[in-house]
Amino acid sequence: MRPVLIIARKELQSFFDSLIAYVMLIAFLGFTGLFTWLVGNHDVFLAKQASLSVFFYWSGWAILVFTPAITMKMLAEESKSGTIELLLTKPITNWQVLWGKFLACFTLIFFALLCTIPYWITIVTLGMGKADSGVILCGYLGLLLMSAAFVSIGIFASSITNNQIIAFIIALVIGIFFRFIFSELASLFSGTTGEIFNYMGFDTHYDSIARGVVDSRDVVFFGSIVFIGLVLAEVSLAKRGVSE
Repeated sequence: MRPVLIIARKELQSFFDSLIAYVMLIAFLGFTGLFTWLVGNHDVFLAKQASLSVFFYWSGWAILVFTPAITMKMLAEESKSGTIELLLTKPITNWQVLWGKFLACFTLIFFALLCTIPYWITIVTLGMGKADSGVILCGYLGLLLMSAAFVSIGIFASSITNNQIIAFIIALVIGIFFRFIFSELASLFSGTTGEIFNYMGFDTHYDSIARGVVDSRDVVFFGSIVFIGLVLAEVSLAKRGVSE
């Protein structure tokens, strides 16, 4: 566990040293804040309801874009520079490297969501009604689970190329499939095929949690995506000659 934490701390420090963390936080808070409070037909002031449903909606799309941006360099940059081989000459395993990088990216997203807690406080103090704290907590849980899945997808994408831009595009395209295209395909097919596409869509599971219904099947689904993404990343490293 200690090597994982050391790698996570190193990656987090690199985020803040290179200003990536600050840019990501400002962009995320600016985007979600704008659409939550000021823009659109369902912003909080227009709806006049003590609900953050509009925030959870737009945050899901923001994370789809921002996650590939922070994961694209995780392995691609190190593979290009050759530092990944140097790193793995130390007494650590591929899994420890992958989990360390995963934890760093997930922690940054967790911190970004933590910075939106004032949104929650604001709707409570505005007097628009009684806020359902349980639903709001479930909304944050749904965002964290979906973020973890996107992070694992991003790390996998970063493991199969030496180019950060390509890693970003691959992660974004895969994310779009899970977030949008599978759900659209589900509406075009009936029977078992439609059910499979519907189950593969992140929205099916995320929307359920965001409504306050925490089903173990939804948690297992996101957990499975995380595990599969990291397994594929480990296989990719092994195939490229980066063995434990």
